This record gives sequence, C-alpha cells and structure tokens, in this order.
Amino acid sequence: MPTPIDCFAICAPGLEPLLHDELTELSIACEAVPGGVAWRGSSSTIALANLWSRLATRVVARIGNFRARTFFELERHAKKIEWEQFLVPGGSVRFRVTCRKSKLYHSDAVAQRFQEAVARRIGGEVTVAEAVDDDADAESAAQLFIVRFDRDVCTVSADTSGALLHRRGYRQAVAKAPLRETLAASMLRGAKWMGRAPLVDPLCGSGTIAIEAAMVARRIPPGLNRNFAFLSWPGADTARWEELLVHGRAQILKSSPVLIAASDRDAGAIEAARSNAERAGVANDIEFAEQSVSAATALPDGPGALITNPPYGERLGDSVAIRNLYAQMGNTARKNFAGWTFGMLSPDRLLDAQTKLPLTERFKTTNGGIPVRFVAGEIPASTST
Repeated sequence: MPTPIDCFAICAPGLEPLLHDELTELSIACEAVPGGVAWRGSSSTIALANLWSRLATRVVARIGNFRARTFFELERHAKKIEWEQFLVPGGSVRFRVTCRKSKLYHSDAVAQRFQEAVARRIGGEVTVAEAVDDDADAESAAQLFIVRFDRDVCTVSADTSGALLHRRGYRQAVAKAPLRETLAASMLRGAKWMGRAPLVDPLCGSGTIAIEAAMVARRIPPGLNRNFAFLSWPGADTARWEELLVHGRAQILKSSPVLIAASDRDAGAIEAARSNAERAGVANDIEFAEQSVSAATALPDGPGALITNPPYGERLGDSVAIRNLYAQMGNTARKNFAGWTFGMLSPDRLLDAQTKLPLTERFKTTNGGIPVRFVAGEIPASTST
C-alpha cells in the first residue's frame, strides 16, 4: 500500500465527535466529517483503528476519486486504480454502488465497468460475488469495494474491515430489541464513563452495555478475536499486525477494577446476557440479577454511572406502560443513586420528562431505524418523603 493512505472510519450519524475523540486517543490525527472520521496515515493506522475502535462501523481506504459524466470517463479512471493492491489472482470481489444526482445513475452498469477494470488489471482471474447488504456481509469472504457517485464525483473505497465492526463475536443470544455493540460503547463514552467507576444497567436486555463496559474496564481490544479484510491483501504487514495483537493482549487486565451490575425482570434476557458475557470472556466481571427496575441499588465505591437503553413505545409495550417505566426509572435513580450519572437512549422528550431528572442531550443517532437521543445528567437526591 502507498503511504500515506487516505483513510475513513464510518460511524452511525451523530457519533462523529465521539469517534474522533476515540481515534485521537489512539494517536491517529484525524478530522470528524459527516458520516465518520477521515485521516491520512499508514497501513498501521488502519490496523490500529480496526483493532481498537469501539464506535466505528467499518474502516475503509480511499483508493480513487475522480469526476466522470460518461462511461468512457469512468472506464478511463477505473483502469488506473491499482486493484492488485487489494486482490490476489483467483480472489473474489463485490461492488456496492450508490449514485446520487449524477449523469451516471445506473448502479449495476457502473459496477459492471469496475468489474471489467479489475479483470483487465489482474488478468481476469477474479470472481465477482453477489452484492449483499451490511447485515449479510459477515458471511462473505469477497473483498468489498464501495463506490459512491455524488454530483458526478466518484469516490472508490476498499473495505478494510470485512464484517461490520459491531460484530465482536460474543452476541449470539439476543433479547428483545437488541442494541448494537458500537452504540452501547458510544453511550458509555457519551456519559464520560471510561471504566474507572462502577456501572449499573437496570434494563440490560442481552447485556450489551454491561459487556462493553467490562471490555472497556479491562482494556480488551474489541477486534482482538476477529479477522479483517486487510489481512488478506497482497503484501499485508502481518508482522506489524502480530505486534499490535501482542501489545493489545499485554494491556488486558485480569479482572475489572470496578463493579459492574446488570439486571432485567425477564429471565430469558438474563440468561442471554450471561451467555453473551461468557463468550466475551467477561462473565466474572458482571453481577447479573433477575429483578425489576425498582430493585436496582447503587454499588459500593460510587458514585458511578446508571446507563441503560429502555424500551421504546414504537417497538415494545403500550404507551401507558412505557411512561410508567420511565417514571419508575427516575424514582429509583433519585432514591438509590443520588450523585451518580444517569444516561439513557430516548426517542421522545416527553419520555425524558417522565423521569423528572435533569438530563441534557449528548448526541443524536438512530437505533433500529428509530431516531433517538442519548441524554445524561447527574442524579439529584430524592425529595420524596
């Protein structure tokens, strides 16, 4: 790979500032832009971001950027891209093409031109795999190229990650309305929880927030047990990758230095959460309990953080029950967690108000297609008698 490389870490909308801070802490000099974080760096920074980023969806290398209004122009630029940097003869490739406000608007025809350019450049010994969506790409071994036409400007990116980065490998058992690992990690960072204070999730579902918290507290790299697309590239620096793995493993603590508790009134959810925690290697770092929200209590060595993803009326239960649940969360927080930080995902300001807590918005994003806000604030003492 040439150095420097134009790199881009993609994230969910609204998480760009958090991802920027995370990559900056990894000593990657970057800039937050709509859709993610951009930087110019070496192949080592690509490896570092894939191994350590808890917030990014995927990391790509920008390998082409040009203007084309005709297929002749497209073909002329496509054949100049050094496809052999990312593919070996006999390998498989797939293209994901989007076209917006461009003269070349037929995505299948655009993909065909790129496929022909690849075949000519590496001698025709390439298999074109069927394009799949993000949720299915974990099963595909084909090298993904992302092509984006916007107002006649074409950007070509080589995916370096493979399966989406939220696929840590531990979450096989899920409860209702599962939370993506990357969003759970974003909630922790949005609440400024960095693994140095106790944490409680009283509506833990499949345990994602608590598991991500345990991984943060123990300094476990989220990509430690994964394979990545860039490791299959010709000339991949596998020696450097092994160095990063050795360094990452050396930082892992034997146990969490802080207490982490997760509870849910659903026995099936607790069973799923325990199973997921075992696969993540953090089952001994989390105290699980089958109990209602009102039974949640503060842990020693606080104040800490009470962080949760409550159900939304659009997806679970009826509106009256949902409002009552949010009110109960607020009551329990004031009664048992005074001085702690409270943080939650909320789809509606009216539901925020049910908690009667002083909450401010930290970021906006989506969860399962539903617009949500992460709100947080310090929990005051209860004024009830």
